[in-house]
Amino acid sequence: MRQPDDLADVRASYDRVADAYVAMGAGLLGPEPWLRAALAAFTEHVAPLGPVLDVGCGPGTTTAHLASLGVDVRGVDLSSGMVGHARRLHPGLSFEVASATDLRLADASLGGALGWWSLVNLPRDVLAAVVADLARALVTGGQLLLGAHVGDEDVPRTSAYGVDGVRWTTHRWLPDALVDVVVSAGLELVTELRFPARGSQPPQVLLCAQRPQR
Repeated sequence: MRQPDDLADVRASYDRVADAYVAMGAGLLGPEPWLRAALAAFTEHVAPLGPVLDVGCGPGTTTAHLASLGVDVRGVDLSSGMVGHARRLHPGLSFEVASATDLRLADASLGGALGWWSLVNLPRDVLAAVVADLARALVTGGQLLLGAHVGDEDVPRTSAYGVDGVRWTTHRWLPDALVDVVVSAGLELVTELRFPARGSQPPQVLLCAQRPQR
């Protein structure tokens, strides 16, 4: 799989913002009933199928939420700073530093996988390769949850979460184009949730796709 040219910059940038991200409570699910509902539906389906991998887990917020629902889940993140917070905040769970582009997953080894708005910095061709890799790792009936910002532009960032010196690009996706990515990976669409823009935040899309019976 091709490694993004800006991989080192993205890793260093998330290390740079990790403390601020946690301090400001970014990504907390308490104010997000529809996101919690999506995770509950995902849990109901995948928990009996096998372990779940939270790819780009950040400080482990969503990982811990899934674990509280009874899921056998572990998290991986490119940023050692984020993983350090995840291990501190959720000491009973498993977190590792790893890139989404180098997961080395066995075939049919996962009941589910998440890219919970965590793969948005991957170039479009690389995201397609990562989704295909995750699809290969799902058991029959296993599901992928994939969140993205809606749009068709690539947005470079130099500051985030109140911290300057960031260097990453957020790749926004038109929902139909993102559906094409998961279908091309051999998955079938289960549901698509769209969320309108809020304040400075662009519209969002969350896809659930499933590895079908062959």
